[in-house]
Amino acid sequence: MVIIEVSPLSGFIMTSRSRMLLENRTIVKKIEVKANVVYIYLEKLNDESQTFILQLEQVIQVKNLKPASIKIYDYYQPGRLQISSYSLAGS
Repeated sequence: MVIIEVSPLSGFIMTSRSRMLLENRTIVKKIEVKANVVYIYLEKLNDESQTFILQLEQVIQVKNLKPASIKIYDYYQPGRLQISSYSLAGS
């Protein structure tokens, strides 16, 4: 099992439409939101490229917005971890 852990940018939350679109993908087994972190559970990954779009909604205006992180790891081998960061377009 593979987990994609998305920390939304400060002041943002995942939209309900985004959750629905992700849940309709056959590769996605489960989605959890805990302490504003989104966990996307996948049964497995293969060599095929996958694109996941997570729509966020700004609920609080935050100045000097810092990049947020996305972590991808194997549930059974969390030491094999890939970390990336993202930021708001134009910031």
